[in-house]
Amino acid sequence: MPGPTMFVPPRRVRRGAALTLVFVGVLTAGAAVGSWGGEAQDGRTPSWQRTPPRTAARAVDRSALEAAAEEAAQDGRSGSEAASEVLDRSGDAWSAVYSPREYEGFALALDGAYVGVGLTTRRAAGGRMEVDSVRPGGPAERAGVRAGDRIRSVDAVDVTGRPVTEVVSLLRGDGRALTAWPAAAPGTPVRVGLQRGDRRWERTLLRERLATESVEVGRLAGPGSAGAPATLIKVAAFTKGTGERVRDAVRAAAPREGVLLDLRGNSGGLLAEAVTTASAFLDGGLVATYDVHGRQRVLRAERGGDTRRPLVVLVDGGTMSAAELLAGALQDRGRAVVVGTRTFGKGSVQMPSRLAEGSVAELTVGHYRTPAGRSVDGSGIAPDLVVRGDAEQRARTVLGGLGGGS
Repeated sequence: MPGPTMFVPPRRVRRGAALTLVFVGVLTAGAAVGSWGGEAQDGRTPSWQRTPPRTAARAVDRSALEAAAEEAAQDGRSGSEAASEVLDRSGDAWSAVYSPREYEGFALALDGAYVGVGLTTRRAAGGRMEVDSVRPGGPAERAGVRAGDRIRSVDAVDVTGRPVTEVVSLLRGDGRALTAWPAAAPGTPVRVGLQRGDRRWERTLLRERLATESVEVGRLAGPGSAGAPATLIKVAAFTKGTGERVRDAVRAAAPREGVLLDLRGNSGGLLAEAVTTASAFLDGGLVATYDVHGRQRVLRAERGGDTRRPLVVLVDGGTMSAAELLAGALQDRGRAVVVGTRTFGKGSVQMPSRLAEGSVAELTVGHYRTPAGRSVDGSGIAPDLVVRGDAEQRARTVLGGLGGGS
């Protein structure tokens, strides 16, 4: 069962419109079938990124949830739903109760995976649904599906004019739009009606367990001979192995070459992976503190990180939880210049606890603070340079001023 996590859109949203997945953006791995699609790219703030109403929360312990679940079971009702009702009355926007199936999907996402057919979708003119990209080696590619193909139907349901999220839901087999939990198991079939030019055909694809790509590494070339190149590291979510992939990217960069660490839209994930990522840029020392039932605990970076390489961190309103903690740590430690807009503001700690019927409660047990003692919850991280336009270009300019990029 996962330990403390920092990847949690509000419970009321999570249940129906959950995570960006995993987390992706999971997430930019995003519109993958098992992903999201283009609707969150139109400049509006997706519902899962909006700060919930902040009311005085009443602490709820496991015993209260167990009692509610047991009483419901005796009356022939769902224990997990009864426990959820108790949480609703508490006013805690971040605690949640998951059914065994939902939590299985949550754990799968944290592990950097999803169940799908390996394609991303976009909505084209006239409400047509099209394939945006195809994952190499996935079920869709093996069936001959190409980017640009039109998706006409999924399991005999006409998808023209439907939201991208509904099409993703049909492809995943969960029957609910924007759910992050893979209700369909690997090996289950989905019949897809396709069109390429005048040709129309159908293919039956078998869903598979596919890995998400939480880290993308690219190069930022300097203009001509005037500016040095830099490394761009985009982290979509802190799933298993993310920290090591970031450290590998930093080690592979040329000596003293600058790094632009893009955390925009990163909804969090495994806290340990965020600490490992911080260790790529710090030589030990404090990353954050947090309390569990009033007892303070300390998170420290490993020794041996690159402390001299110029570093700029990009953030926005979709930067949440563990991503906020990372940005705040690098900012407080004087290790990076943070550019963009104020982050989301989710800094509470949830711990999982198994209930009756196999359901799992994730209850708020404390809050995180940055090395300087700042609370993230409800306030977020304010960037050093606020940029609402082309933030990446401004970040590159700042990186160049630090001696590490164009």
